[in-house]
Amino acid sequence: MATTKESINIKPLGDRVLVEIEKENDKHKTKSGIIIPETVSKERPEEGIVIAVGEGKRNEDGKLIPVAVKKGQKIIFSKYGPDEIKVGDKEYLIISESNILAIID
Repeated sequence: MATTKESINIKPLGDRVLVEIEKENDKHKTKSGIIIPETVSKERPEEGIVIAVGEGKRNEDGKLIPVAVKKGQKIIFSKYGPDEIKVGDKEYLIISESNILAIID
């Protein structure tokens, strides 16, 4: 897992999750070894590493329902749900738990 080594002072609110986008150079290479330039695929990646997690969402009775993912887990998320933020020179996504599709083991 490619987790960040520096400390991030961002605490997501509610059921939101802070995600670091995985940067893998091999994703732009075909099985035969042909390298596809980044300009060909400009779409945002749909996988990332959880950096921070909000406390959860409250139900109608006021009971706190914690977020199902934990810091350090690799996730797959909906392409059009996240909000982009930049801290220093790194880019992160803030994703609502409802836009997280799966946890990769």
